[in-house]
Amino acid sequence: MIVRILGEGQFRVDDEVACAKLTALDKDLDAAVSATDEAAFDMALGVAVTLVKAVGVAVADDEFVTADYILPFSDATVGEVRKLLADGTIPGESIGLP
Repeated sequence: MIVRILGEGQFRVDDEVACAKLTALDKDLDAAVSATDEAAFDMALGVAVTLVKAVGVAVADDEFVTADYILPFSDATVGEVRKLLADGTIPGESIGLP
């Protein structure tokens, strides 16, 4: 599975890790965006980004692959994520994870 972190690149992440941990984090991110809870959002996003970087393997810059999931910039705010969702940069109604 390919996970893109906006502004930081793409990573190949083991499906088992992605499905279990990232799905739970996505729910936390969605809830934080809905509640405009910057502290909870920052914590969940930080954990998600750290996880992807720790278990993922960076995709080479010259390799073009489509991301399965997209995480916002690691220092994004709730307001910025709402704009990214509205303009389609992050697809769907969620942060980008299943």
